[in-house]
Amino acid sequence: MPTKRTAPSRSQTHSRPGGTPAFRFVDLFAGIGGLRQGFERVGGSCVFTSEWNALAQQTYVANYHDDTDHLLAGDITQIDANAVPAHDVLLAGFPCQPFSIAGVSKKNSLGRAHGFRDAAQGTLFFDVARLIEYHRPAAFLLENVKNLASHDKGRTFSVILRTLREELGYQNLHWRILDARSWVPQHRERIFLVGFRESNGFSFDNLPVPDPANGPRLASILHPADGTEPPDEPYTQGPLGVVNPKYTLSDKLWLYLQNYAQKHRLKGNGFGFGLVGPGDVARTLSARYYKDGSEILVAQPGQNPRRLTPRECARLMGFEQPLKTQFSIPVSDTQAYRQFGNAVVVPVVSAIARHMQPWLPSHNATVTQQQ
Repeated sequence: MPTKRTAPSRSQTHSRPGGTPAFRFVDLFAGIGGLRQGFERVGGSCVFTSEWNALAQQTYVANYHDDTDHLLAGDITQIDANAVPAHDVLLAGFPCQPFSIAGVSKKNSLGRAHGFRDAAQGTLFFDVARLIEYHRPAAFLLENVKNLASHDKGRTFSVILRTLREELGYQNLHWRILDARSWVPQHRERIFLVGFRESNGFSFDNLPVPDPANGPRLASILHPADGTEPPDEPYTQGPLGVVNPKYTLSDKLWLYLQNYAQKHRLKGNGFGFGLVGPGDVARTLSARYYKDGSEILVAQPGQNPRRLTPRECARLMGFEQPLKTQFSIPVSDTQAYRQFGNAVVVPVVSAIARHMQPWLPSHNATVTQQQ
């Protein structure tokens, strides 16, 4: 069952917007709250969070200042729809899973009715659908990997669209694949699916997307190591804030990665490490980054390259801005890399939330103008 939150004693970086909230939303498969941040920035108030991973919950609790009315739940599959508070907007970054069509095919052959309870049963989209069916929110935003549209030869996305349109009655659907490099120095493509209960003028076609050619570069998120940024233990050290040597690759690992890349180059494929500098845009940060850091290695003159620090990962994903905001990271480096690698890029969500805002419920909210 969901539990009511007690306010954490530590200082926090993300609190509810002041004034009366514009709308109430729920944050499903929340991770560390990337979707939440975007919708808080347009005046929304989070009334329910579901995240099954205890360590992700730990990071979530450390960063979001919720009052005791907010409900924090674990496994959404174990939560009854009537236990979730009423809400205007549903947010969910559910995992991409294949739907079973065997039972559906059999029912078709027998002329029996079937629906999402058959096609989606056993997947986490089923839980998204049953909450939408019960609460009928004014809008929702679903986020997933780019390949959702082509997953299982397109059947997965087809079931999702059919469920939302034909069974749940949300005819006003829009989706778009967006690359985060327009907002942060990282190539990261994700699909976003927006739905509204009522007809309106929303379109993804006129979403303002910054020109990626003029987008930010890694210098904007890397530790400067020149004294302009205060030391941030355990990530940086000393008066200049030099990156901790533990993030520099060992000779053994660096040699292995070079040999691995060379082997695959000879085979004609592109597997290998991604070596970057301050003027570059990084590859996609993945949840496996903790293993060897190979997708994003920062070049260092005169020594082996290094991994990003978890603090730099927080910036790369848009959870914080250097010298402006700081995201609390209460977990180990391994868990932090996993959490940021699984997260959504906050400025992308903020852009979508602002674009949806004219068609969201409004109750005289105080709206912040953060990126």
